[in-house]
Amino acid sequence: MDKQQQQNNIQIELTDEVALGIYSNLAVIAHSTSEFVVDFVRLMPGVPKAKVQSRIILTPEHAKRLMLALIDNINKYESQNGEIKLLQAGFEPPLMGPVGEA
Repeated sequence: MDKQQQQNNIQIELTDEVALGIYSNLAVIAHSTSEFVVDFVRLMPGVPKAKVQSRIILTPEHAKRLMLALIDNINKYESQNGEIKLLQAGFEPPLMGPVGEA
């Protein structure tokens, strides 16, 4: 293995807890001159209050790399599965949707 390949090999560990993932159906993004803050939120129908499930803080460079990686992956997904349809332009999540009964 040459020196360049050795520098590009990174071992990434994934704990069982993190591997389960956290469901989010809303991301709120804020930024300053030095960082981007992405809050992942889970909205529940009929519940007016939602908690942040996870917060990720990125440098501007890493935020742009994430954007480019998402664009690349969305393009690959759509080429295999068809276009992802958005509900509407300027989507705003319904905070007080219909309430189901059990």
